[in-house]
Amino acid sequence: MPKHVAIIMDGNGRWAKSKGKIRTFGHKAGVESVRASVKFARQNGIQVLTLFAFSSENWNRPAEEVGVLMDLFNLVLSSEVKKLHKNNVRLKVIGDKSRFAPKLVQKIADAEALTAENDALVLNIAANYGGRWDIVNAAKNLAEQVAQGQLQASDFTEELFDQQTSVANLAELDLLIRTGGEHRISNFLMWQAAYAELYFTDTLWPDFDEQAFQLAIDDFAERQRRFGMTGEQVAS
Repeated sequence: MPKHVAIIMDGNGRWAKSKGKIRTFGHKAGVESVRASVKFARQNGIQVLTLFAFSSENWNRPAEEVGVLMDLFNLVLSSEVKKLHKNNVRLKVIGDKSRFAPKLVQKIADAEALTAENDALVLNIAANYGGRWDIVNAAKNLAEQVAQGQLQASDFTEELFDQQTSVANLAELDLLIRTGGEHRISNFLMWQAAYAELYFTDTLWPDFDEQAFQLAIDDFAERQRRFGMTGEQVAS
């Protein structure tokens, strides 16, 4: 069982179109798949689940769709946080929150504070997140420490850099799943995905249920993770 699973939740719009509905109908339907994925992770001992909810590039979508996504984010925070807390799930929202409305930023802070001590599962929601942003932000943090005399450039290591990223101090990413049939990671967890196993499925996100999640886990279990070594070295 992987310790850290990340999911690019793709296919909401196409799912809605296939049913003769507008794209936003698919986003609302996808909330149920989020619930199913959290339940599966919680019940199967996954330590960290990171969901790509809204990328930094998604602001370029039609204003109406962006507005619905923000409203949906607000609604889910209001309706789901108490359930997460009851089930001992810690919620974190990773990404650049500077473009969010102040009320949403406060709601995020309140949700994170309420669930901060929970330890059955860490649920990261990546919102206004980009992998390149994460890397640049980490580099800026280290540069500021150098400017303040707290570090020297010669002190930089991969481990030190990792401590400045959005998912620092959590289990390393083991499995990255993308639904919807596309075969790319779309600027998601680029630093963290260096040695992650990638799993692509044609299943559209609103159809991604606990059974579909299990198929991804079964596929992961059959892989040999070598981390630069030979198969013989790993086997021994």
